[in-house]
Amino acid sequence: MSGFGDELRRAADTMRQVRDRCVWTQAMTHEELVPYLVEESAELIDAVERGDRTGMREELGDLLWQVLFHAELASRDDDPFDIDDVARGLNEKMIRRHPHVFGGETAETPERVLELWNAAKASEKRERRSVLDGVAPGMPSLALAQKLLAKGERVGVGREFLEEIAAAEAIEEADGVAALPASEEELGDTLLGLVALARARGWDAERALRGRIRALGDEIRDAE
Repeated sequence: MSGFGDELRRAADTMRQVRDRCVWTQAMTHEELVPYLVEESAELIDAVERGDRTGMREELGDLLWQVLFHAELASRDDDPFDIDDVARGLNEKMIRRHPHVFGGETAETPERVLELWNAAKASEKRERRSVLDGVAPGMPSLALAQKLLAKGERVGVGREFLEEIAAAEAIEEADGVAALPASEEELGDTLLGLVALARARGWDAERALRGRIRALGDEIRDAE
């Protein structure tokens, strides 16, 4: 670990040389790099979920290359910043958001850590007017749905889903009939089954969820 800074600097220097000497790299823009960023992120997630340690190390490197690539491009823009600016901003933000580590706060539980994190984040983002500000609509649909449901809880939206869950659990207790998945694996089976149902009926599962997510977003904004 002692050589981490040297290796990271060497990687940044390699990126700079590639940018100077590779005609393909010279032609790239931030926008054109986005599909590669998405692809590398997906490959890292796959390696993590498969427990592939060698793959994780490689994919983390590929993802780091994308960060260095964007930073190198940005260093040559009209409003420039470089990888040092990125790292400096990250370091300052992480110190602010961990006052129980770097400040005088105390956090004995993960819940308290999250409270301090959200408080620091809210202080940084005072210009935001909605709990949905900063939520990327381009997130994968399931992740976006989960994010919006969490945001909705803060303004009292989405309670009907909790009521449906409670009702299903009551059915299980009364009749002994499994009304809900009992594990994450069973949840995966249920979700895949719903996609199969959509396919059988000629529905677009992605479009259906996206449409409901948009409606949920509208409900949250109306509640605010």
